[in-house]
Amino acid sequence: MDNVNPYRNDTEGYCIEDLAVCISASFAKTVTEEDIWLFSSVSGDINPVHLDQAYAEKTRLKGRISHGMLSASFIAPVRPGETVTARLTVAKVVPQRSRAILQTRCYIDETLVIDGEALLLVPTRHQH
Repeated sequence: MDNVNPYRNDTEGYCIEDLAVCISASFAKTVTEEDIWLFSSVSGDINPVHLDQAYAEKTRLKGRISHGMLSASFIAPVRPGETVTARLTVAKVVPQRSRAILQTRCYIDETLVIDGEALLLVPTRHQH
C-alpha cells in the first residue's frame, strides 16, 4: 500500500473498518512471452494476434498483444515487454453495507490506459 495502515493483516487483507478515503495501492507487472504462451495454453485461445508477430503486424493493432482476459486481470491492455501499473484508491467507504468504491487507474509508463471504478464487498473484522 502507498499509505500504510497499521491494522492491515497481510494474510487476510483489509476489513471495512480499516478503509478510509484516499488509501491507495499499486501493482506493476511486465507481461512476458511466457505469460502469453501459458495463458494461451490454459485458455485455449491461440488467436495469432497473440502468438504470431508477422500476422499481428498486418492487423489494426500493428503487433502482438496479450489476451484480453490476461490484460483484464491487470485491468489494462498491454503488449509483451510493457509494464502496466494498476493504481487503486479508496474513493468512498460505506461501512453500514460493508462496501468500498475504488478508483481504478492503469498506466503504461505515464500513459493512462484505463480509468474506472470498482465496487467491492469488504469483510468486517468479525467475519474473518
